[in-house]
Amino acid sequence: MIKREYIKFYSQFLQRDMELLIFGDRGLPVIFFPTRTARFYDYEDWKVIEAIQQPINAGERQIVCVDSADQLSFYNQQLHPADRIHQHTLYEKYILFEVIPFIKQKNSHRQLMVAGCSLGAFHALNIAFRFPQYFCKVLAMSGRYDLTLQLAYFDDLFDGFINHDIYCNMPSRYIHDIESDYAIELLNHLSITIVIGKEDAFLPNNRHLHHALEQKNIRHTFYEWDGEAHKAYYWREMLQWYL
Repeated sequence: MIKREYIKFYSQFLQRDMELLIFGDRGLPVIFFPTRTARFYDYEDWKVIEAIQQPINAGERQIVCVDSADQLSFYNQQLHPADRIHQHTLYEKYILFEVIPFIKQKNSHRQLMVAGCSLGAFHALNIAFRFPQYFCKVLAMSGRYDLTLQLAYFDDLFDGFINHDIYCNMPSRYIHDIESDYAIELLNHLSITIVIGKEDAFLPNNRHLHHALEQKNIRHTFYEWDGEAHKAYYWREMLQWYL
């Protein structure tokens, strides 16, 4: 039996109640972002949490499954793209200035990890790259790291619009602009793991990011799995390997 706690509190940044689930009571805390427009309870329902119960019950990891706000931001077609990215930055502030302090009140561990699958991988990698001082490790599985890409079955989430804020939230774009030794040093303090399926639609974008990180001498590990590997069945196994 995994120790489980349900939490709901009002976010000043998002101006709404936000919910999350915490699994375990000690160990390295992991903020776990849900997939595209998914909910904080989906990883539990998909038995992803069950697959990593050993490190949770052993006190090695504490998993914090946060809720999505994608329908308020990236998938809110009623908003102009500039307002969509603004809503995303409010969600980012919710994580940084409300979720992280809450975690630190409950867990005295000095470090913090972030992880996610699919669009959750984007959230995890982007926040870790933009604010590496907060994190020790990022695990990104089956992600797309440029949401402006127009693919066969995945739309450009900003309808062809681009501005500074959008650019600075697309990891496989802004990584090329990182020049300072200090910024690269901060990223090299992260343990970065990126995993993608060989038949995943996001494979070219992942390879692009991988090569960009290599060119910047930013240490990371990059794995390509057989098949599409873009379902909970694969994420359960990936977490057992890389968490």
